[in-house]
Amino acid sequence: MTSDTSVPTGETLPEPGPTAPVTTNTFVGTASGNDDPPAPIKGLRRLMVWIIPANLGIYLIWGALPGILLPQQITVLFGQKDQVANLAIVATIGAFAAMIAQPIAGQISDRTRSRFGRRAPWIIIGSLAGGLSLIGLAFANSLVGVIIAWTLVQISYNFAQGPLTAVMPDRVPLKRRGTFAALSGIGLMVGALGGSIIGSLFFNSVAVGYVFFAVFSVVVLSLFVLVNPDYSSARIEREPFTLVEFLKTFWVNPVAHPDFFWAFTGRLLLYTGYFAVTGYQLFLLSNYFKVAHPEQIIPLLGMLSLVGIIVSTVIAGPLSDKVGRRKPFVFASAAVVSLAFLLPWMWQDVTAWIIMTVIAGFGFGMFQAVDTALMSEVLPSAKSFAKDLGVVNIAATLPQTLAPGVAGAIILAFGYSALFPIAIVLGILGALAVWPIKATR
Repeated sequence: MTSDTSVPTGETLPEPGPTAPVTTNTFVGTASGNDDPPAPIKGLRRLMVWIIPANLGIYLIWGALPGILLPQQITVLFGQKDQVANLAIVATIGAFAAMIAQPIAGQISDRTRSRFGRRAPWIIIGSLAGGLSLIGLAFANSLVGVIIAWTLVQISYNFAQGPLTAVMPDRVPLKRRGTFAALSGIGLMVGALGGSIIGSLFFNSVAVGYVFFAVFSVVVLSLFVLVNPDYSSARIEREPFTLVEFLKTFWVNPVAHPDFFWAFTGRLLLYTGYFAVTGYQLFLLSNYFKVAHPEQIIPLLGMLSLVGIIVSTVIAGPLSDKVGRRKPFVFASAAVVSLAFLLPWMWQDVTAWIIMTVIAGFGFGMFQAVDTALMSEVLPSAKSFAKDLGVVNIAATLPQTLAPGVAGAIILAFGYSALFPIAIVLGILGALAVWPIKATR
C-alpha cells in the first residue's frame, strides 16, 4: 500500500485540472476499501446533500418503469391476455443487459483518465443516452421495439449508475459512510417509491411520462457533476489492458474475498425477495386483489411506504455509525419485511396490502440505510471501486428490473399467492448470508 502521497481527510486539495499535483496516486494508492479517501473538493456536506437528487434522477426511472409504465404500455399494445408473459420476456432481456452493463461501465470508469475525473464523464454520457433511449421507448409500438428500447434504457442508465455509486468509496471517509449511505438510501428509495407515484400520474399517457423522466434525469445528474467536481485523473498511470482482466470484470474470487461474496449474496437475495412482491404491484392489485382502478390507489401506497422507509432510514444509518455495527440492522430488516409479507399471503384483501406496504417499507429502509456502507467496507481494491461496485450493484439493479420476470414465472407456475412465501424465504436467506462477513460487525 502506498500511503506517502495520500492526503488526510479534511485537508484542502487543489481544484481539479490536468496540473493538480495530488492526482498521481490520489484515491488509487490504497490497497482496499478500508482507508479514508481524500476530502471532496467542495466539501463533504455538499456531496452528502447532492447524492439525494442524483439518486433520484436514476431511481425514479427504476420505480416508475418496470412496475407501472412498462406493464401498462405492454397491456395497451398487446392486450391483457398475454400481459404476464410479454412483460416477463421484456424484463428478463432488459435485466440481463443491466447485469452485463454495470460492471463494464465500472471497469471503463476505473480506467478513465480526464481532467474531470473518472466518474463524471460517464454519469453525463449515461444520462444523455438514457434520455434518448426513453424517448425511443415512448415511440415503440411492437414487442421487438419495446425490447430494444428497454434494453438500451437499462444499458445507458447503468453506465451512469455504476460510476455514481463509486462516489462514496472515492470521496467519503469511513466514519461518515453510514450517514452517507442513509442519505443515498433516501434518494434511492424515495426515487423507487416516488417513481411509482409519479408513474401512476402518467398511467394514461405513458409516452409523456417517459419524456418527463428523461429530462429530469439529465438535469439532476448534470447538476450533481457540476456542483461536486472531482479531482483530475489525467495523471494517474493507466494499467495495461488485457482481455483476461476485462473478463474478470464479471468475477470477484469468493475464496480470496469471502466478505465481498457474502455481501453480494445477501444483497441479491434480500432485494430479489422484496422486489418480486413490490415490483409486481400493478398486476397484484389488478388480478390478485381485484382492484378496478389500481392507478388510483398506487400514489397512496407509495406515500405510505415512503413514510416507513424515511423514518427507518434516518434512524438506522446514523445509529449504525454510532454503535459501529451493520449486521443487526440487516437481520432486523429481514424479520420485519418477512412479517409484513405474511399479511397479504394469509389475508387476500387490499387492506392487508396497505398495511404490508407500511411495515415492509420500514423494514427495507432499515436495510437500505446500512447496506451501502457495509458494501463499501468489503470492496477488494481501491483501484477498482467502480468495477467492484458494478458487480455489487448487479445484486441491487438486477432484482428491481428482473422482478416482473421472476414474479411472472412464479405466477404462471404457482399462482399469485406463491409470491409471498418465496419472498419470505429469500429475505431470510439473504440476512443469514451476511452473518459470515468478518470485515464489519
